[in-house]
Amino acid sequence: MAGEESIHRTPGTLTEEQAGRMLADMNEIIRAGEEMRKLRAEMIKLFIGFGWTQDRIARLAAMSQPAVSKQMAKYRPADDPTPPMELSLDQYDTPWLEGRLWALAEEISETLSDTARCTRHVNAVARGKKRFTPENVDELRRLVEEDLRLHRATLPVGYRDVYDRVSRGLDIPSKPTATTSATTIAGAATVSASVRRTLAHRIQRDRLRGDA
Repeated sequence: MAGEESIHRTPGTLTEEQAGRMLADMNEIIRAGEEMRKLRAEMIKLFIGFGWTQDRIARLAAMSQPAVSKQMAKYRPADDPTPPMELSLDQYDTPWLEGRLWALAEEISETLSDTARCTRHVNAVARGKKRFTPENVDELRRLVEEDLRLHRATLPVGYRDVYDRVSRGLDIPSKPTATTSATTIAGAATVSASVRRTLAHRIQRDRLRGDA
């Protein structure tokens, strides 16, 4: 269906491809412990809020039907009247911006391979060795900026544009305005920082690759 093909045409939804990639990444490091299991449970709650079926979620999460059924029993849509969160890339709360920075760093690391200054940091995040503390985020920003400066001729111009937007947002946190949608405000308030960071990371990576 057209509504499942593009997040641009139907804000508040994900494509199956995006959800599958997010869940596949989580499955790869689920052994990291309870934190990742909790994040996966929160993502499933989000998918339930989108109205996705049990079969669909079980297939994408590589989980058993009974396990998903148990999650769905916990998170009935009627228990949470909040509308599905908006997935526009241009949101400016800190976890969302951190997710975009994380995605950009991963793309730079993969593009430049061993020559990227940010690679070690990116690998530490992937292994759960580094968390998104203010100090670690500042360090990642510095490393990404170095890579963008040192490899200006190699990296796409769009990478610098993304970094500038994210960096400005982190320096000057925005406040909701009269034009900020109720869905955006509700999503930022009711969805955990980990979920928002993960969503922004996935959407930004797909945008940089031209997949979204």
